[in-house]
Amino acid sequence: MPRRLAAAALSIAALSGSAHAATESLHPCRVPGFYTEVQCGVLQRALDPAHPQGTQIDVHYVVVPALARRKLADPVFFLAGGPGQSAIGVAPMISQQMSRLNNRRDLVFVDQRGTGKSAPLMCDEDRRATLSQLLDNKRREQLLRQCLAQLQQLPYGDLRFFTTTLAMQDVDAVRQALGVERINLVGVSYGTRAALEFMRAFPQAVRRSVIDGVAPPDMVLPASTSSDNQAAFDALLSACEQEAACARTYPQLRGDWQRLLASLPTAATVTHPLTGLSEPVTITREALLSGVRMPLYSALTASALPQAISAAAQGRFEPLLALGSGFGTRGVNRLAEGLHFSVVCAEDMPRLNAAVDPPGADFGSEFSQIYAHSCSFWPRASVPSAFYSIPASATPVLVLSGGIDPVTPPRHGARVALALGPLARHVVVPSAGHFVLSLGCMHEALFRFIDAAADADAGKVDAACAAKIPRPAAFIPVARAGQGTP
Repeated sequence: MPRRLAAAALSIAALSGSAHAATESLHPCRVPGFYTEVQCGVLQRALDPAHPQGTQIDVHYVVVPALARRKLADPVFFLAGGPGQSAIGVAPMISQQMSRLNNRRDLVFVDQRGTGKSAPLMCDEDRRATLSQLLDNKRREQLLRQCLAQLQQLPYGDLRFFTTTLAMQDVDAVRQALGVERINLVGVSYGTRAALEFMRAFPQAVRRSVIDGVAPPDMVLPASTSSDNQAAFDALLSACEQEAACARTYPQLRGDWQRLLASLPTAATVTHPLTGLSEPVTITREALLSGVRMPLYSALTASALPQAISAAAQGRFEPLLALGSGFGTRGVNRLAEGLHFSVVCAEDMPRLNAAVDPPGADFGSEFSQIYAHSCSFWPRASVPSAFYSIPASATPVLVLSGGIDPVTPPRHGARVALALGPLARHVVVPSAGHFVLSLGCMHEALFRFIDAAADADAGKVDAACAAKIPRPAAFIPVARAGQGTP
């Protein structure tokens, strides 16, 4: 089966033959987060392209129609992150950021197979877990195994058929169903990997591409994350030392951090940020690193880390744990865990032993070990070798990187821009974390890049506004009357 999957992934003819399988035309619908009606559609797709008459899945998509009567023929397709995020789930937020583009272009959001409403691979939420349970690796593994068993009972439960390659075939089928010749791609985080695969497989269908926070197919996510997390964290410590107020308030920040690491594992009593109940927990190295990793994604939340680390060094772990995860992201930002592991286990983990990124001094190999163990029992697709290549692009590509991004920093964007060739332009925003397009002034740059009539003009778009955005100052709590700084 895996060999047949690889062959099918390279077969454009097989894809074209299945594009007619529309089970429902576009129709007006209401989607949470939108104040007005949008258009909804669904395509029926073969789970395994090598067996077009076999198990079928429904791929759902939403079109936000252009406001102008005489709209342009090339819509904008948004590819969500994760892997595991629902594109339709984030569509209301993304549509606001692309409002100028939406004046004359349709915006299209396709729930990737395995996410949202498209054959979802969601694990049950652990809503009532105590802090100790949330931090327990053995319990997390047990829950993941239970989730796998449940997912495999679904009609579409063969998890080898949820790869980026197959997902992009679905996206092109949506393009064909809409009767569109060429599209503009916007991908963020894992969505950049998806965009690069679409560009590789269907170059004739791409007009312009914007990839923000580049996660190339060959980056080996768990390995690169350690070194990239370390670089972003080291930059945070240096920024504090160079900022007078931060250095004065947290003069021993580096020492506090190292003493904190050396003290682990340690017992603590903390207040659950959702229930308000005090609970005894064991703080492990993995729990501490997780508490640091997530805030680094945003320059704003990262500004609270010096205070959280200082508090943790004094035995108060609530700020760090709350910053780290919020204990169960819910709603539109929740990932489909089944899809997440199906993608990472198939595309990243087979290359882990060949990864060239050395582990970070503090972050080590814990992250890789977690994925390696989980992927040891997760079903794994065979990925075609061509998936890992990045051919030169015949159309303009805007590559965006945040200078302090802890997971997709500029080194990945620079390498991909070089491979894409002279029509790719790499813009680095020094004080930005993950998701550069969320910055207000970048909305205009996005619009001008896609709206430019000539390819040469697209490459000249001014994005200098973002370079002027400063890094947020470190958070310093307001001192209580008659007391020093907390």
